[in-house]
Amino acid sequence: MGICDGRVVVITGAGNGIGRSHALAFAAEGAKVVVNDLGGSRDGTGASAGPAQAVVDEIVAAGGEAVAHAEDISTWDGAESLIKLAIDTFGRIDVLVNNAGILRDRMLTNMSEAEWDAVIKVHLKGTFGPAHHAAAHWRTLAKAGETVDARIINTSSPSGIFGNVGQTNYGAAKAGIAAFTVIASQELGRYGVTVNAIAPTALTRMTEDLANVVGDSPETAEKLAPENISPLVVWLGSTASAGVTGRVFSVAGGTISVAEGWANGPTVDKGSRWTPSELSDVIPDLVAKAAPNAGMDGTRPVQG
Repeated sequence: MGICDGRVVVITGAGNGIGRSHALAFAAEGAKVVVNDLGGSRDGTGASAGPAQAVVDEIVAAGGEAVAHAEDISTWDGAESLIKLAIDTFGRIDVLVNNAGILRDRMLTNMSEAEWDAVIKVHLKGTFGPAHHAAAHWRTLAKAGETVDARIINTSSPSGIFGNVGQTNYGAAKAGIAAFTVIASQELGRYGVTVNAIAPTALTRMTEDLANVVGDSPETAEKLAPENISPLVVWLGSTASAGVTGRVFSVAGGTISVAEGWANGPTVDKGSRWTPSELSDVIPDLVAKAAPNAGMDGTRPVQG
């Protein structure tokens, strides 16, 4: 018996890295898992059913239940077929983990339209599509009088909620996912669905460049192992997390933080319309009083 015993969990981008870790962790806690992965490269090119099937084989060999799905969930039909496969195979869906992603990093001045479009499509539409089809299914059940205790867990990033040079496409998509999470939680709570997100830091093929910054010592590899991310995701997918929704969690190693979103800071109200020239004496003062933006580690610089 595990914390997710009997629950049906759908995970996108689960053939490698963090997604694979999620799939194995959910299965170890008793879940039936639908493993989605297009099987492409880090930049989204190519396709292969091999990675998804390999994870399924690993779960089955350990005594679990799983099925593979290798279609592109950034397409409407691919997303719909993913949710349909879960219901047709296991009779239900309890948890959707949106994890699929690609990278095409480039400075803004050098980024092509194709590099922008591809990243936005996989991350942002690839979150919306599966979530839409799963949510529509749960709404139908709720309206029919059935009790729904479902979960959507999205994948944002420190690049999205804190910012990172060279990733305007990726960061914009991940910031969009964070906002999507908050709004979807407000919409779907009435149907018995919670929606949360994680902003993970781990060493995978998606973040292989990070190794050049943090090093590749055994201690660092252990701290930033993708397996450290999955316990939080599994808990969020369990029935124990019913009271938690609309939150984004930063997670790395053994550290978990609740990310605190945008909030109005220093404010001034003239009581009437401003003239542009007046603001020269107002805006710099407001900015000076405001807390600085957090860095990639999620902490704010110390003001002098």
